[in-house]
Amino acid sequence: MELKVWVDGVQRVVCGVTEATTCQEVVIALAQAIGRTGRYTLVEQWRDSERHLAPHESPVASINTWGQYAGDVQLILHRTGPSLTERPPSEGPPLRGPERGLHRQSLPPLFLSF
Repeated sequence: MELKVWVDGVQRVVCGVTEATTCQEVVIALAQAIGRTGRYTLVEQWRDSERHLAPHESPVASINTWGQYAGDVQLILHRTGPSLTERPPSEGPPLRGPERGLHRQSLPPLFLSF
């Protein structure tokens, strides 16, 4: 299925999304598509209500819980900060976690269709 996500005021469509697709996979695909690094989260917005989705959550399942209002729910890609390697020099050297980002490069190609 297709998932519509607002990125910098422009609606983007992520193809090949299933109930098993996580927010983290959607965020990575969108960040790669727009060519930006950083820390991102998906925000579910309905009227005046906003909720940050956890990386392991399924955005499809989350939208489906809205029932008849699902069509009114918007997903927004929100940048929460720089990546660990983008930190200003004043904050010290970049933090290196144990193999933290390696899995991010192994997305199936179907997530890169926009």
